[in-house]
Amino acid sequence: MDTVGILTDTTASIPRPLAEELGIELVPYYVHRGLETLRDEVDIDTDTLAQYLEQASTLPTTSNPSPGDYLTGLQRLAERTREIVALTMTSKGSGAFQSCRAAVGILKERLPRLQVEVIDTLQVAMAHGWAAIEAARAALAGQSFREVADRAREVARKAMMIQTADTLRYLHMGGRIGRAQHLVGTLLNIKPLIGMEDGVITALGTARSLSKAYARMTELMEDRVGKRAPIKVAFTHVAALDRMKQLRDQVLERFECVEVIVTSLSPALAVHSGPGTVGVCFFPVNPSPGL
Repeated sequence: MDTVGILTDTTASIPRPLAEELGIELVPYYVHRGLETLRDEVDIDTDTLAQYLEQASTLPTTSNPSPGDYLTGLQRLAERTREIVALTMTSKGSGAFQSCRAAVGILKERLPRLQVEVIDTLQVAMAHGWAAIEAARAALAGQSFREVADRAREVARKAMMIQTADTLRYLHMGGRIGRAQHLVGTLLNIKPLIGMEDGVITALGTARSLSKAYARMTELMEDRVGKRAPIKVAFTHVAALDRMKQLRDQVLERFECVEVIVTSLSPALAVHSGPGTVGVCFFPVNPSPGL
């Protein structure tokens, strides 16, 4: 038997080479575009989707993996281990958590000795992804099933996502606006900042330009972890590499970045955030008391 297996879905936006290196099993979400049903990060990539969104009059829709999809991924892991930690994006924005639990119930009827912990991260994007990455590293280091699950929960609890875009149109049209509803009517030159609180999208403020938005994002990061704090950080974007680099440069100057990952949001998330989106997902390596 191998180490504890880690399973998550593509909305974690983990770069695929890193997921493969760490042995993370990725289950794809779905993007429905017209009559097409596309597997997230398999049949469509983020740049291709962004080009489509820029001229689309009707947004694609998305759906979480079915119990059968999760069952397939779990079975692959069960071929080498009897201990699996599965992580999903927030259950308050998706049915993935319930779908994964249903798959676990089916599989455990066949393999009663299998241990599976399904964790609702209450996060999204690389705030969710960091939890899976750190759990996989704990597993590879030989930690126990309980220790791996505890590490996943710890990182998910401490992680924070901050994101900005030119518009909230895509979130609004996709029904994922959450507690940021009141920002929908902001002027075109206002850049909204959003985050995740208790598993729900929430407003973190606005800025009058991208440069001010990025400055405010770093201030919010300092509010969370303190100035010059050591962090692990991921920069996410939707067809906005140059913009992302502006934010990255500011963050690298203001924090001790122990590890840095650059990645595109998965297509299933890009549908709801839109082209031009730039975000940061991070957690403290040596957190302050109370975090």
